[in-house]
Amino acid sequence: MAVSKAKKESKPGWRHYNFTTAGPVDDYLYSMLPKREEVLAEMEEYAAERNIPIVGPAVARVLQQLALMINAQTVFELGSAIGYSTIWWAQAVGEKGQVVYTDGDSKNAERARSYFDRVGVTNRITLHTGDALEVLSEQKQQYDIIFNDVDKEDYPRVLRLVSPRLRKGGLFITDNVLWSGRVAEKNPKDATTKAILEFNRLLYSSADFYTTILPLRDGLAVALKK
Repeated sequence: MAVSKAKKESKPGWRHYNFTTAGPVDDYLYSMLPKREEVLAEMEEYAAERNIPIVGPAVARVLQQLALMINAQTVFELGSAIGYSTIWWAQAVGEKGQVVYTDGDSKNAERARSYFDRVGVTNRITLHTGDALEVLSEQKQQYDIIFNDVDKEDYPRVLRLVSPRLRKGGLFITDNVLWSGRVAEKNPKDATTKAILEFNRLLYSSADFYTTILPLRDGLAVALKK
């Protein structure tokens, strides 16, 4: 008996095709977040006014939760800007932990340091100003977490550097992997979208990682080192 065309084209309900976190649902998610401490709220406002990219509080809580779940003591952050996510990492690793901040802009680093001082986590953070990938390539130790938020066209290159510098059971976490939905375009023309698509494909197919993309904000890839 032939299967009807309608049945062939039906989509499984568990995929929730009509569900999205945009609009009111997104507003609800952010309304549920506990109030941030004064410095973090100030950083959110500063970033919004000047269009400085930060992960925001919803993603930051996920980052901090993941660090706490694996008892992370060392975090290497590729691309730190004004240090918003750096603070969340530093609070997660505790007084004996260490977070590596990297950014190419010395003014960003200077502002970040002032925030770190105010929060009281400066002694947990090592600041590097310059090319984040070069700094990572020089590292001899293995980290518990490597967080990737550099220029998107560098994403495929980041993947090649990460595995030897991440411990077994560690996490490789990458922001912006859905790229405002542009990853769903049929034939994207811009180099940035192409780089993210290549990165996502390589990450999911890598024998070194077990990967899931969380569709929160702009997409967060969480990859467990096997």
